Order: sequence, then C-alpha cells, then structure tokens
Amino acid sequence: MTLDSALPPGVLAAGTGEITDVGGYQTRYLLDAGATSGRFSLMELLLPPRVMAAPLHRHSREDDIAYVTRGRIGALLGDVEVEAGPGDLIVRPRGQWHTFWNAGDEPAGTLEMTSPGGLEQMFREMEALGHDVDPEVFVELAARYGCDLDLEGTDVLVQRHGLVF
Repeated sequence: MTLDSALPPGVLAAGTGEITDVGGYQTRYLLDAGATSGRFSLMELLLPPRVMAAPLHRHSREDDIAYVTRGRIGALLGDVEVEAGPGDLIVRPRGQWHTFWNAGDEPAGTLEMTSPGGLEQMFREMEALGHDVDPEVFVELAARYGCDLDLEGTDVLVQRHGLVF
C-alpha cells in the first residue's frame, strides 16, 4: 500500500499488495515509507527452510524489528546468536551487525518493521538485480543506503548452519 500522506483507515487484504519472490523467499510490501510519512515501513517475509534472508549487515540510519509469525528464526545480533519462535520479537538496532535466517525445517515468517522508512526501496533494487550479480554490486548498492555488508561473515554463517543464500 503506497500513499502520499499519513496512514488512511482501511484494510490490505491477506495475500494482496506488492509481492516479490526472489532469492528463495517471498516479500510482501505492506506499508512503504510514503504511506507513513517516512516514519516506518512494514513488510512480511516468508522463508523456506534453511534460507538466509539477508547478508550479514548493519545500517546507519534505521532500526529493524522482526515479529516472528511462524516457524523458527535464527539471528546473529552483534556477536550473539539467538533463535526465536512465533510471538517473539527480534530487535536489531542501527549500527549493530546482524542477519537472520529460517532456522527450521518448515517455512517461517516474520513481520519486518524498519524505522524510519525508506530502506524497503533498497530491498526492491536488490531483488531486481537477482542473484547472478557480482557481489560488489550489492555492496555498492547497500552503501548508497547507509548499509555495510560483510560477505565473508555471511559465508561463515551459511556454512555453520547449512543454509541456502
């Protein structure tokens, strides 16, 4: 739902809105920064088993919060690995290295809120590039949005947990 002003009352029906399926998982864009006057964005992620959602990264401008709706989500928060289940909240503050993945053998889902909004546009740009892109292109794109990526650290986690990325 993308609008030019503050949140209007209404319903975004289940399974509707902009939905992408790239990188082994599905992203449903629920509220863009434009719909919230830049205050936040909200997305739903559906992750197949053992899929890493994002490379190890940190952002300088946004805080992330993930509410687990189903399955088991593993996350690296700084130097600490955690696992969360339905009803749990994972807080990833700006400036902290983090990533997350489906830690189980069944589909997992999260609601992802980023504040302030706007970072969702970076996800759209990354999805449009696909997976057959020089990793440095992703690093440069992330830098434009104030994000740092650690691709070597990502590989370590992928190997450790038997993930697909």
